[in-house]
Amino acid sequence: MLNRKYLTICLISGFFALTISCGHSTETTEEVADVKTPVTIIPVEFKSVESTVDLPAVSAFMNKSIIRATTTGTIDKILINQGDVIGTGQLLFTIRTREAMALYNSAGSDSSLSFKGLINITSHNEGVISAVSYRKGDFVQEGDELAVVSEQNSLVFILDVPYELEKYIANNKTCTIVLPDNRQINGNITRKLSEMDMQSQTIKYIVKPYENQHIPANLISKVSLVKSSNTKALILPKKAVLGNETQTEFWIMKLINDSTAIKVIVSKGYENNDEVEITDPKLLISDRIILTGNYGLPDTAKVSIIKE
Repeated sequence: MLNRKYLTICLISGFFALTISCGHSTETTEEVADVKTPVTIIPVEFKSVESTVDLPAVSAFMNKSIIRATTTGTIDKILINQGDVIGTGQLLFTIRTREAMALYNSAGSDSSLSFKGLINITSHNEGVISAVSYRKGDFVQEGDELAVVSEQNSLVFILDVPYELEKYIANNKTCTIVLPDNRQINGNITRKLSEMDMQSQTIKYIVKPYENQHIPANLISKVSLVKSSNTKALILPKKAVLGNETQTEFWIMKLINDSTAIKVIVSKGYENNDEVEITDPKLLISDRIILTGNYGLPDTAKVSIIKE
């Protein structure tokens, strides 16, 4: 009798425990179903963008003038050094003529002789001294090359353009030259040279800078060519656009109401370190796109909008 009562009590206790357990499981399931991912959102933005390509360009002087001795004699003074920037009419050398040297050697320090026989050599154009051929005291003959001047107004940049990118030159006659220190100067693509580089398969173009700056030869810079432009491009921050591991498919999470977001497959156009152009599909200015909290969301997700 006692065993029967004990069995009955156990069955009743088990029934109540099972009932309580089932009720708790239902509540937990409902709580899980109501979980929402906190996200931040951004509106769609339209603005003007350009897709560019940077190509190397090297500075060079197209014209060089030779400073020559106008008489035979000995160099008495050299007033320049290699790399100096000179102006038109600037004194560069002084030469003591052969006759003056002979008179000076025979008369010694006789102060009654005022004949010095010094000939001044000046520059014809402004530019940069590329080379100095003699030193003070050297003997030179009439016509000898004393120095080489790279004429400043002949400064250009030689632009190397791959053959497949030559089609963009026509729309980039006016371009921007970016120097190694990030200074920018405007230039004009004037003409191309007749031969291609056999190894790199590039075509050389002459870029003439608008500003006559003192830039040395062989300075490696770059020229930005515009490949395409869009005055009303749909732009999103780069972290709003997700992709698969192989970067062959891209998507965004778009809100359809205040608590539900859906996955939208997109096609990308221009992009930089911060922004991406969306070329397809066409979004509306009123659309809201998830900026943060979008990683790992399913195709349809419950979300909770938070403000940063």
